[in-house]
Amino acid sequence: MALTQQFARITPAYLERCRTSALDSPGGAPGWDPLPTDLLDTDWALWGLIRYCRATGTDADLIALLDRAVSGDPGGDIGFLDHDELYDGIDGPPRLLAPAAVAEIARALYAVDLDDLMADLPSHPKDAAAACGFGREFAGDVRDYLIEHFTAMREFYGGATRRGQCMVMWTD
Repeated sequence: MALTQQFARITPAYLERCRTSALDSPGGAPGWDPLPTDLLDTDWALWGLIRYCRATGTDADLIALLDRAVSGDPGGDIGFLDHDELYDGIDGPPRLLAPAAVAEIARALYAVDLDDLMADLPSHPKDAAAACGFGREFAGDVRDYLIEHFTAMREFYGGATRRGQCMVMWTD
C-alpha cells in the first residue's frame, strides 16, 4: 500500500475536544472523526510536484510554501493526535497549522501560476512521471494529476480560511 498525503480542516474548538477526549480516555484516543467533507487525500501528487520543483530550480520560496502546505508547522502542541485512531504511524505524527497560518498559505497558493510552474514538465508521460519521481510505470497524464491534486489542496485551504479553521496534515 502506497503512502498518501492527508489533510483535515477542523475548528480550534474541535481540536480542544480531541485533546480533552485523549486526556479522559484510558487509551488516549482523541475521538478523531472529522466530517468526510473536511478530509482530503492528495495521494502522492504533491510530493511529486515538490520533487519536480526542486529538480528544476523553482524559486526557493515556492518550494518552502509547498513544503509547509503539506508538512505543517513544527510544534502546535498536538501530541495527543499521535494515535492509531488518526494515522498508522508509518511516518511522523500529524502536524498542525493554526488558522492564521492556513490563511497565509491559502493566499500564497492562490497566487501560484500552475501553467508557468509546469511549463518545463516533459510532454512525454513517462518522462514527466520520472521528473516527478513517480517512476516510468505511472499511468495517466502527469500534468493533469498534479493540477487536480494541487487545485484540490488550494481549494481545501481556501475553505478552511473562509471558516477560520486549523489544518492537520499527516502521511498515511
